[in-house]
Amino acid sequence: MPTNRFQRTRDDHRRERAEDYVELIDSLIQQCGEARAVDLADRLGISHVSVSKTVQRLQRDGYVTSQPYRSIFLTPKGTELARASRERHALVHGFLIALGVDQEVAEIDTEGIEHHVSTQTLQAMRAFLESSR
Repeated sequence: MPTNRFQRTRDDHRRERAEDYVELIDSLIQQCGEARAVDLADRLGISHVSVSKTVQRLQRDGYVTSQPYRSIFLTPKGTELARASRERHALVHGFLIALGVDQEVAEIDTEGIEHHVSTQTLQAMRAFLESSR
């Protein structure tokens, strides 16, 4: 069995966390005017320490900027990741709905699928949706 498939899954899991965080940070900024670690912890149902560690990684990877006890801001790289993630989410969700999946189930399933779907599969989903209009 090829190991590259397992490596892709590990890489997908790392990207998943970054995507979820930048999407949430972007949403908080749009809704509240700022994104604070305490708000991320509350929304994600995790500890402030876990959020701080992830924000540090996001900062190291160039997705966010922050200072202790201050708001968290997306960099242009983080903003682009949030946009792409939101677009992928909408595409996968729309595809599941077009297949007849219940709205609530589609939303739950989308959260799992969106981070692990290949570009090729996304293109096929997009083509399917465009042809069914």
